Amino acid sequence: MALSQQHWIHRAHQVLPAGGFGNFDPGVIIQRGDGAHVWDEDGREYIDLLIGSGPMLLGHGHPEVLEAVQEQLALGMTFFANNARAIELAEEICLSVPCAEQLRYVSTGGEADMYAIRLARAATGRDKILKYEGGYHGMSAEAQMSLMPTTEANFPQPIPDSAGIPASVRDHMLIAPFNDADYTRSLFDQFGSEIAAVIVEPLQRIVPPQSGFLKCLRELCSTHGSVLVFDEVVTGYRFDYGGAQTFYGVTPDLCTLGKVIGGGLPLAAIAGREDILRHFDKKQVDSEAWLMQIGTLSGNPLAAAAGLKTLEILRRPGEYARLFSLGERLMSSISKNLNQSGIAHQIVGHPTLFEVVFTQSDVQNYRDVLNADSHKAAHYNAVLRQQGVFKSPGKIYPSLALTEADMQQLFNAFAQAATAVEEI
Repeated sequence: MALSQQHWIHRAHQVLPAGGFGNFDPGVIIQRGDGAHVWDEDGREYIDLLIGSGPMLLGHGHPEVLEAVQEQLALGMTFFANNARAIELAEEICLSVPCAEQLRYVSTGGEADMYAIRLARAATGRDKILKYEGGYHGMSAEAQMSLMPTTEANFPQPIPDSAGIPASVRDHMLIAPFNDADYTRSLFDQFGSEIAAVIVEPLQRIVPPQSGFLKCLRELCSTHGSVLVFDEVVTGYRFDYGGAQTFYGVTPDLCTLGKVIGGGLPLAAIAGREDILRHFDKKQVDSEAWLMQIGTLSGNPLAAAAGLKTLEILRRPGEYARLFSLGERLMSSISKNLNQSGIAHQIVGHPTLFEVVFTQSDVQNYRDVLNADSHKAAHYNAVLRQQGVFKSPGKIYPSLALTEADMQQLFNAFAQAATAVEEI
């Protein structure tokens, strides 16, 4: 006998803080996924525009990925030792990602970002980290500075987003507005000799970089001896086969990768210049410069097998063109329906990762998103959920599993949601 979704929600509240895993709406219990669809425990079907927060770029249960995982499963699940699949995947990443001369595996993107920050400090002997307000780089103390502030502080003052962060962490953080090259220059003028790294999402959440912004960061870091870190956990292999650094034509010193490289299983990596990655090798650096990194599941062979097959599929002719086309059609439909309803909005992002922001103004940074009409956004998303669309409150992730029937259903849902927002 199948148990209801409400049954599982009740049980979750007994054993999980806030009744959830901390990731997504705990009022939905997903039972299974197939292609571009997921089903909850009550059997309700949704078109999935969340796709696990990005990793399921090929959709759920891709048969070739499943076959690769099953083949490895018969050979072993994990070893805490080198394995051939993870070595092959590292080779492919180093061939395709411009900055990647070497890499080190971890299990999550948040771990990768934490180690990238620590690696930059080890390589430079400096402490300060410059990050951009609203930029998401995992759950470390540094990353939890000015991620989602609800009040506007004067830059470069950091605001902790979480309890449990020592006050001393603030002394080593500089916060800047995304897309403000002049302000970033001013920080380097004042603190350049102290900045170990600039860590940035090349596309911050959904906000694209303005022309020349990433190039400016590259030049400033090169001039001042700081490490430029691109957080490509989301954009890696989504924007382009070489990631956002290929798409935008700017090469960082380090990048972090996750989501797509594991094909839906837990895998992430720090990749970059050999002279920086050598700080992971105790034989190559002084003991004071050595960075310890150990992880039970780092380089897991099941995840590596899934990632290898996913990348193989993405290399096939036409895959990225199709993904772009799907995203562009979704963006166009959303905008057309909102325009017809006379609702002020901006479609912000990239065809493979975007969102509608309810504002008349251009969206260039976190505060522009924060000051948009959140009431309209919440109502719009609620109606989409009612129409069978499963998505994040702040992002749309197209996948290659979307069919033409899915697209038509989504177009209809966008029309219904626009009408509902017009009526409030």
